[in-house]
Amino acid sequence: MPDMNTIVGSHDLLMITLDTLRYDVAKLEETNCPNLCGTGSWEKRHTPGSFTYAAHHAFFGGFMPTPANTDKASHVRLFHSRNTGLKTHPHTWLFDTPDMVSGLAAEGYRTVCIGGVIFFTKKNPLAKVLPGYFQQSYWRMNFGVTNPRSTENQVQHALKLLKQIPPEEKLFLFLNVSAIHGPNRYFIEGAKEDSIETQRAALRYVDQALGPLFEAMRERTRPTFCLAFSDHGTAYGEDGYQGHRLAHDVVWNVPYREFVL
Repeated sequence: MPDMNTIVGSHDLLMITLDTLRYDVAKLEETNCPNLCGTGSWEKRHTPGSFTYAAHHAFFGGFMPTPANTDKASHVRLFHSRNTGLKTHPHTWLFDTPDMVSGLAAEGYRTVCIGGVIFFTKKNPLAKVLPGYFQQSYWRMNFGVTNPRSTENQVQHALKLLKQIPPEEKLFLFLNVSAIHGPNRYFIEGAKEDSIETQRAALRYVDQALGPLFEAMRERTRPTFCLAFSDHGTAYGEDGYQGHRLAHDVVWNVPYREFVL
């Protein structure tokens, strides 16, 4: 586990949620995702929520996906609210605010959200809640699930923002990638419905599209500590289930990675 007390303050932070990405799909495409995987591999974890809204509330509270094992020694949180009465690890960064986003802001970080799926659209009060954690938040129609170039559009917007943010300023950038979420059938020509294969194709597209963002973060003054993971999976007919917001292994098992750019 990294010592987050040395990471926070010395590194920029980049959190990417690969919305709806299944663990088994991520593993199948590991060798085809040089930006997200590099020389590493996906770790199997359990999500704290079965759909976007629930899971992201947990993430912003410091509850990242939990290692999918019974070894409590590996269940050490990167971020934790102070004064909860619970024992914390010396490497856990503690915040005094209601959530880690405002906690990072209190440490001098500029907090920026680039939304993707419907819960980040800010089109109604419910869809303003998650973006409301951040000092700056953005959503455009072409960032959403119906646009086959959504990740490219999100990354281009991030690159514009990075040009406006002084490289020496501490940055927490959050990106909710919508392309893997359904509908993703348009990533395979002629596909009539979403499937494991179309999600695999969507993930390959996303990995390629993230390359310029990773390069831009490498050019900043500080190194970047990156968290990349799924908020939940989805069912494509397993045991008769379709979609998510349900209790099935394909929903609860998610891929997780942390690495430094």
